[in-house]
Formats: sequence, structure tokens, C-alpha cells
Amino acid sequence: MSTMKFCRECNNILYPKEDKDQKILLYACRNCDHQEVADNNCVYRNEIHHAVGERTQVLQDVAADPTLPRTKSVRCTQCNHGEAVFFQATARGEEGMTLFFVCCNCGHRWRD
Repeated sequence: MSTMKFCRECNNILYPKEDKDQKILLYACRNCDHQEVADNNCVYRNEIHHAVGERTQVLQDVAADPTLPRTKSVRCTQCNHGEAVFFQATARGEEGMTLFFVCCNCGHRWRD
């Protein structure tokens, strides 16, 4: 799929346009009357690529999230703090849901 299509007549950008009668997708020039049938119905694709550091940062910010449940029934093995945020997620290679804890004091992560 080409990123942009250009008019064969005047070299301006072609924009997607719907032909409601024939129910097909066209690319039309806004400068002249040139139109061509689209070879692919995908007009735009948004691909999001996360860096490794972004995913780590998300887990560190979890402790400050006021919408997540908190518990005082666990102790952090790193700093011995008695409060942690917890959430459920699917762990890689395991079936079912796993309970993850993040210490509210030092940000240490562990699972139950």
C-alpha cells in the first residue's frame, strides 16, 4: 500500500472518495477532475510501536494511580512497606489471570 497517491494529470495529492452508487472507493483530485479506483480499501493504518522503556514506565506509574485497588495485607520484600496497589493480568506462558502487586513506597513489583 502506497502512503500517498498523486494525480496523473496535475501531480496533486489524491484524496479518498466514496462512490455511493457503485459502492466503491475512489481516489479523486481536488484540483482537476481526475479519479481512479482504489486498489486497496485500506485508507489509513495507525501502527503504534512502544519502546521498551515506555512499558517499564507504565508499571512504575501504577502505584500512583488512584483508580486501582490498594491493599494493606501484604508486605514489600524490598522495603517492608505495608501498602501495595494490585491488578490482574495474564502472565506470559501461564494460563488464567495472575495478581500483580506494586509497592506504593518503592515501586517494587511482584506477583502472587
